[in-house]
Amino acid sequence: MSTQRRALVVGLGIAGMASAIGLRQAGWQVTVIERAAQRRLGGYFIGLFGTGLSAARRLGVMDAVHMRTPKSTKTWAVTRAGDRSRTNGFLDQPGEPQGVLRGDVEAALFEHLGDVEVRYATVPTSIVDVDGGALVTTRHAATGDERCEKFDLVVGADGVRSTVRRLVFGPHERYVKPLHAMICAFQLESQVPYFPAEHGLVLAEPRRSLWVFPFEDCPPTALFSYRTRDIDAQFQGPVREVLRRTYGPEPLGEILGHVLEQFDRAEHWLFDSVSQVHMPSWRSGRTVLVGDAAWCMTLYSGMGASVGLAGGSLLGRLVARHGEDLETALRTWEARLMPFARQHQRAALFKSQVFTPSGPVMHFLLKGLNRLGAKRSKDNEPTALEQWFVRPMNVDFAD
Repeated sequence: MSTQRRALVVGLGIAGMASAIGLRQAGWQVTVIERAAQRRLGGYFIGLFGTGLSAARRLGVMDAVHMRTPKSTKTWAVTRAGDRSRTNGFLDQPGEPQGVLRGDVEAALFEHLGDVEVRYATVPTSIVDVDGGALVTTRHAATGDERCEKFDLVVGADGVRSTVRRLVFGPHERYVKPLHAMICAFQLESQVPYFPAEHGLVLAEPRRSLWVFPFEDCPPTALFSYRTRDIDAQFQGPVREVLRRTYGPEPLGEILGHVLEQFDRAEHWLFDSVSQVHMPSWRSGRTVLVGDAAWCMTLYSGMGASVGLAGGSLLGRLVARHGEDLETALRTWEARLMPFARQHQRAALFKSQVFTPSGPVMHFLLKGLNRLGAKRSKDNEPTALEQWFVRPMNVDFAD
């Protein structure tokens, strides 16, 4: 009788938990380690396209994911002075994305981990390939206790600044490509005054923007996005002061003022620089990277959660299919996913302009495109450009 194979997954986010469930479905014994002392709570708006929805079904978590797409929604382009006009929002794009909170997806995955062991406040300090596996040393952040174990597979799902990637593949600078932009996302307590709860808002200016994403049964989430050449300076001082400085010195107006006041009271938020990860390969020996650690497409792509789910699900199914031939399973997995991820990385560069125009000229052009898009939205027929960008959003990575 063969011994049950063991996998170590580093990171308790969407890609990490999807990989853990996929490998458990393949009959593996799975351990997950997470740097944080507890599971991350809170969440911001994400869209799940067909790629993510089909993966969620295969992982068995679809029924537990709380869909929050408004039944009737509109999106408004607004100004600081309060002017408004119809525009296209995230949920209006072809591909029929479903609006969810990131925390909803993570909670559904966590509930379905089953007998997967989760160790918090734990990080890897060494990963060395040995005969038939990888020898991994981990350290507990609070106690400093170290543990050395052998695993058949190590899955690095620990984000854009992945410790696994640094230990196995080399320094971050070799793979992380900054887009010279910042994002700040959080959940509002209440909708912006004078707008229905199910309506979205876009306040776009050259090099900075505010998006408000609506939900069916909870307050909207807000996204600040702005461009900067001095990333380090953005982390010097309280975030609330950085945001007010960035969106000044002009008067904030009622919309920006409302959102910033609610940010001051927010308990959970995401504030980070925007970077993509470009690698010639996501695997080395018995280590493989998934999610943002491997292919970070950025929040601008809108596909991070969907591809994280698909990558974890496909990994488990190919490992099960190829049995003892782990090398073939990983090679096939990478060949299936890499062209898809790279296409969405390219698309994200264009979409970053939609989220945050890089200058006055681009802002002017996008305003014209949005007016045209709003006029033809009644026909719900995507343009050729939109078709090129959204065509692969509903690819089903079934084995």
